[in-house]
Amino acid sequence: MSRVANRIIDLPSGVTVSVAAGAVTVKGAKGTLTMPIGTGVSIEQQDKKLSVKYQGNEQARMTAGSTRAHLANMVQGVTKGYESRLELVGVGFRAQVSGKTLNLTLGFSHPVAYPIPDGITIEAPSLTEVLIKGTDRQRVGQIAAEIRDIRPPEPYKGKGVRYKDEQISLKEGKKK
Repeated sequence: MSRVANRIIDLPSGVTVSVAAGAVTVKGAKGTLTMPIGTGVSIEQQDKKLSVKYQGNEQARMTAGSTRAHLANMVQGVTKGYESRLELVGVGFRAQVSGKTLNLTLGFSHPVAYPIPDGITIEAPSLTEVLIKGTDRQRVGQIAAEIRDIRPPEPYKGKGVRYKDEQISLKEGKKK
């Protein structure tokens, strides 16, 4: 049985947490995040520590561990933030940020323009690298996955958009 919900979350200096009816809000130097709280789960704050409690039933016990993990991610997001790196592998593949759009040249007959959502920062430190930053871990990962899905790595040469440390297992080509 998992005991994730029993672990206490330490709050760094500069982070404030307010628990309202059905929602918790975490404020820090990088922004503010809000999350709804499930039924049967309560959050208690003592000094600079957060703890998640649940009342009785099985559903509340299962939800408490997820709630604690999401809270810890929110605290880290408003203090340090999250980032995801993508790299473009292929001849002529380029990435460029102009205003609120990410322009990608990925070997299609047309360039792809990806609109940058609010609360997310996308940078292109080099022509073949994309850096996605934000406070919400789920949104940063989702946007990185959406950009990767524009042209995922193909299995024969490995060309496409991939995560920075992703290993692509290449297939052997056709033999004569």
